[in-house]
Amino acid sequence: MGRVAVVTGGTRGIGGAISVGLKNAGYAVAANYGGNDEAAQKFKEETGIDVFKFDVSDYESCVDGIAAVEETLGPVEVLVNNAGITRDGTIHRMSQENWQQVVDTNLGSCFNMCRCVIDGMRERGFGRIVNIGSINGQAGQYGQVNYAAAKSGIHGFTKALAQEGAAKGITVNAIAPGYIDTDMVRAVPEAVLEKIVAKIPVGRLGHAEEIARGVLFLVADEGGFITGSTLSINGGQHMY
Repeated sequence: MGRVAVVTGGTRGIGGAISVGLKNAGYAVAANYGGNDEAAQKFKEETGIDVFKFDVSDYESCVDGIAAVEETLGPVEVLVNNAGITRDGTIHRMSQENWQQVVDTNLGSCFNMCRCVIDGMRERGFGRIVNIGSINGQAGQYGQVNYAAAKSGIHGFTKALAQEGAAKGITVNAIAPGYIDTDMVRAVPEAVLEKIVAKIPVGRLGHAEEIARGVLFLVADEGGFITGSTLSINGGQHMY
């Protein structure tokens, strides 16, 4: 069995593609999900990947979730923090609850999950962490102060943790996807989506598998000299 990898939000969209990519590369994958039991079970049946339900925005839930993963598969050596939600709205219309939910799920989960696996990684002298940020965390986006703040925070979190883990063989990197052809993006009104695609130099939405390829590059055993970096995969829309 290969190295054990956990992917949060790992049963759908970008996370699902990452989970499948890791499995195909020989990793023992645990795909976390938060709420959709039907979709998660369908994903498990189609891929053979183990799924684990726990709330990444809650620290104690993450403690229990990682314990379940390690009891089933073994020590976690690779962590991909992909889970994310949106609660869009301009700030003068945004509720405090919608602010907090996005920050807790998108950014707080990175602390929760990393805190649960970092001691084991330090003891073993090996770890690979990839945090999924966003083009909107780099460039900002109207109506997404909560999402942009959380994703921007991921980039700072990544650089700081990379410095802490470097001497222990732990690399910490981020990927900032642009607009990817997922259910979340397809839910955008067609007229708005056309305007988005028009701003992407390569002339199309990205594919979830293209993000997964970036993850595989960063988590490889041979990637020990890459840490604290952000890989932008956005079709040239924002060069940062």
